[in-house]
Amino acid sequence: MDNRRYYANMGGLPGQTELLSSKAVFTTAYAVIPRRVMTDIVTSLLPHWTDSRAWIIARPMTGFSETFAQYIVEVAPGGGSAQPEPNAKAQAAIFVVEGEFTITLDGTPHALREGSFAYLPAGSAWTIKNGSQAPAKFHWVRKAFQAVEGLERPPAIFSHESEHEIAHMPDTNGAWGTTRFIDPSDIRYDMHLNIVTFEPGGTIPFMETHVMEHGLYVLEGKAVYRLNSDWVEVEAGDFMWLRAFCPQACYASGPGRFRYLLYKDVNRHVDLW
Repeated sequence: MDNRRYYANMGGLPGQTELLSSKAVFTTAYAVIPRRVMTDIVTSLLPHWTDSRAWIIARPMTGFSETFAQYIVEVAPGGGSAQPEPNAKAQAAIFVVEGEFTITLDGTPHALREGSFAYLPAGSAWTIKNGSQAPAKFHWVRKAFQAVEGLERPPAIFSHESEHEIAHMPDTNGAWGTTRFIDPSDIRYDMHLNIVTFEPGGTIPFMETHVMEHGLYVLEGKAVYRLNSDWVEVEAGDFMWLRAFCPQACYASGPGRFRYLLYKDVNRHVDLW
């Protein structure tokens, strides 16, 4: 059993004697990409990146993610990119699950390690370099920034999970809480990347149904999720995409904490066709 706080054991290949059956599912309301799917053969190389590869686990397309793309990027020692982002409209949220590396933003270096978070505004000049002796892995969420006339653009953020208190939901006795890297009252940001934590037995006790689209990557533990009309069991290393208005609820089903990295789009009017 992997005891990491931040699951990062992707890669490799399944043995020839393993069963083909899987909990992988793709529907118009949600998708589940289990950790055993994230093998060596589904990785992508990225232009202008060296000694790096990516598992692309969400991308905008018909019937799937509409607001964001999400990668898991592995950078070998010495690897990185001087031109990581090809789209000037794209903002980035980064969360490190293994190793350490440096992001240089507008000429200023920032050291990141396991548990570090970075928000990089759209159009900013940044580079990334793994100067350590071990591989590094991180989640990279890309979203086209929705500028608002008269609203100041959001600044960059560099922080670490240890710097943030868990905000517990009322009347849950600490069983359900959220670590927020971006101030939820700061309307300049049009996306959030949080860590949601459930203690054993903690639950979302109703079927959430809302306009926010979600990407959920399980960092630790296991749970049973109700997605639309289906029950799905998930564990560390699994990824879920939830379409806007997909009914959702869960309960932590393991002996330890259940934690996931959560993307959602926020703070903007909906587009009208």
